[in-house]
Order: sequence, then C-alpha cells, then structure tokens
Amino acid sequence: MISSTHQGIAICAIDAFSEVPLGGNGATVVLLDKPACTNWMQALARELAQSETAFLWHNKQQWCLRWFTPSCEVPLCGHASLAAGLALYQWGKIDLGEEYFFSTSSGNLRIEVHSAKLASLDLPTTGLTSRIQEPWMAELLGTSLLNQWSSGLAYGVLLVSTNFPLGKLDPHNPVWRNGPEKAWLVMQAAETPHHYQLRFFAPGLGISEDPVTGSAHALVAPWWCEQLNLSQVSGWQPSQRPGGMLCIPQKNSQIRIKGSGTLLWKGELPWISTNSDGEAWKK
Repeated sequence: MISSTHQGIAICAIDAFSEVPLGGNGATVVLLDKPACTNWMQALARELAQSETAFLWHNKQQWCLRWFTPSCEVPLCGHASLAAGLALYQWGKIDLGEEYFFSTSSGNLRIEVHSAKLASLDLPTTGLTSRIQEPWMAELLGTSLLNQWSSGLAYGVLLVSTNFPLGKLDPHNPVWRNGPEKAWLVMQAAETPHHYQLRFFAPGLGISEDPVTGSAHALVAPWWCEQLNLSQVSGWQPSQRPGGMLCIPQKNSQIRIKGSGTLLWKGELPWISTNSDGEAWKK
C-alpha cells in the first residue's frame, strides 16, 4: 500500500488455479490507496502483459476491484479475482477463513482465503441462450458439434463429443472472431477426476487463448450439474498452462469456484504517474 511518503505501490504476480509456479493463469495484482486514472491502469496492464491485471483499493469498509487485459477493461474476471484475494492475504490485509467482498462492475463478489494457496470466490452466472449454428462451426468441428449457445457475458459456447481432440484446436484460427461474441469456449465431458473440460479463445478481449478462465467455468458449471445430476462439478482447462477448479452452484444465481493459486513474485512499483496531464489519480 502507498505510504504517506509515496514510496511505492505494492504489486505481485500470482498463478491462479495452479498449485505450482508457471501453471494455471497468471495475473498481476496492484494495490492502490485510492482510485487511479483508467488510462494509467490500462497502460500499466499493457506493460505487464498478463491476461489480466487486477487493481485493488479500500473504500468505505470494502475492497474495490477492476480488471484489465493488455487491450481493454473487462466486466468480470475469475482468475484475477482469486489472485487478488490471495494477494491481500500475502500483504497481511485480510485473514484466513473470513468472508470479504469485492465491489466490482459485476456486483459484489464474495472471496474467502482458506490458506496461502487456496481460496474460494463467488461469481455470477448468466445462463446459456440457444444460438443458431453457423457454417464455420460445422466446418471446424464436423459431426462432433452437439450444441451451441450464447450468453450474457458475450461468450459463445460450443459443446462437442468426447471423441473430439480438444487439444488440437488452434487459438490463432480466425474463426474465433466470427459472430458478435467476444470469446468462444469449446467444452466436452471429461474423465475422472474431472467432470468436464473446456478451452477458451478470446480475440475480442485481446487474448488468443486464456489458459484457465473462472468466468467461463462459472457460466457452464450449472449446465453440467444439471446434466450430470450433481450438486458440484470439477472443471478442467487443458491449455498450454492447464488448471482447474471445483464449481458449486449457490442459491443466489452465483457459482462458488474453489481453486489454488501460487505466488510467483512480489515487489513494489515506484511512485509514478503516466498519463499526459501528470495525474495518475483520476477516475
């Protein structure tokens, strides 16, 4: 946290949804003492070049949270929120086993840190809406394509059969820019110990492939629970940096995701302001 002498800004990197370093989904977390200029936060996120950078500050008894990819601010990010909770514990700002809430553009998100490497987070789920099949979907997936949906998160969802080679999908294929959706997730049933697996392609968010995506699992976990008649499911993401999470539907149209996170490094940014008028601390 910034001291009274403005010596620096606390920052750390956490690999979310991974029990080991360099796995899962990397996020940087920046601890501010007040809201910062959006342009400054975007520029810093671009410089840090993680799939998401989370910015935190405390205001009126609550933690405020915003998320930025290298190219844009996003309305919801699961892995960076999990990372933010673990970072607050690393900085000694919150206690183990206590319930806290992040104030975000997607509402208040409950966070609880269970240990230095384990946390649970409640994310909203918007449900799936039936979508027409477009020619590119069948061309890419063939007879393995079983169904397709859209969602309130502007994620498209494609369900494929278990014999489809999910790992061979190319994240740089231009088809992921088709349609009005900002991102596409392709999912299928999985073998024990996981119930399903998915990959997530998000060129509309400035990310070819997101390694492990909490908001995507929160979106589809209720569907898998219903299909499998289970009260909770384990989801896996077989990307180049694989990881997974336990997903537990709640009564308030939210999903509790529980996953590991590993601290990669922590340090301090010097007191800097990067926007054109020299003032970093504007909304």
